[in-house]
Amino acid sequence: MTDCNHDCSSCASSGNCSEENTGIKKAPMNGMSSVKKVIGVVSGKGGVGKSSVTALLASAAAAAGKKVAILDADITGPSIPKAFGLAERAVGNETMIMPVKTAGGIKVMSINLLLENETDPVVWRGPILGGVVEQFWSDVVWGDIDVMFVDMPPGTGDVALTVYQSLPVDGIVIVTSPQELVEMIVEKAAKMADMMNIPIVGIVENMSYFKCPDCGAEHKIFGESHIEDIAAQYGIAEIAKLPMDAELARACDNGTVENYGCPEIKELAESL
Repeated sequence: MTDCNHDCSSCASSGNCSEENTGIKKAPMNGMSSVKKVIGVVSGKGGVGKSSVTALLASAAAAAGKKVAILDADITGPSIPKAFGLAERAVGNETMIMPVKTAGGIKVMSINLLLENETDPVVWRGPILGGVVEQFWSDVVWGDIDVMFVDMPPGTGDVALTVYQSLPVDGIVIVTSPQELVEMIVEKAAKMADMMNIPIVGIVENMSYFKCPDCGAEHKIFGESHIEDIAAQYGIAEIAKLPMDAELARACDNGTVENYGCPEIKELAESL
C-alpha cells in the first residue's frame, strides 16, 4: 500500500488488489492536488493529546523539508487551527476550497476555518460528518503534498470508518497514554485498523512521564509504560514517548505549536 498511487487503471496488480476488491470506491482527488502519503492519527478515546501529537508530527515533518498538510477530520471537536494560530477563514467557490497555510507553510483544512464563529457547535449526524471529510479530501486544492496527516476523532465510529474506506490511508499512528484503561481501548483502534487492512506505522505514548526541572528525575505520574508491550503485540517498529510539558500546552493555546521543539517525535515524523 505504501507504494500505491491509488490509480488502479495503471497498476500491474489491477484485478488482484484489496483496494479494488472491497467494492468501496475511494473518494476522488481533484486534478490540482497530489498527495503522496496519507497518515491517520488516531486514538481509542479522547483526552490523550491526539490533536497536539498530530500538530507535532506535521511540524517535525515540515521542519525536515517535507511538504505537509493536515486534514482535520475531527469535525465536532476541531482544535488544529487554534494550535497553529490560524485566524483567517478558508475561501472557495462551488467547486473548490483553498486550504489555509500556517506560518511554517503547512496546509490545513478544518471545519473551524469555515464557521463564522469558531465556538459554534457542529450538531450533525454521522453520514453528514463523513460527507464533510470526503469533501475536504476531494474539493480542497491541496497542491503537491508529500505527507498528509489526518487528525481523526477518538474512537472507532462513523468518521473513522469513512476515512479508512474513502481516503487512501497508507498507515496510522496511534496515540495513547500510560494508563491500563487506555491500553485496552487502544487495542480496539488497532484491531479496527487490522480489519481495514491498514498498517500501524507508529505509536506515541503521550504524558509518558514528568521530568523534574530541578533534578532531572523522571516521574511516572500515570503509572508505568506499556507501550513496548503494545508495539510488540502488533509489530510496531516506531515508538515515541512524550513527557508531560506545560510549555506544549501553552504553545497549543497560543497558536505557536510550530515553534515547540519536540526531539522525542522527530525520528517518527521523519520516517513517515
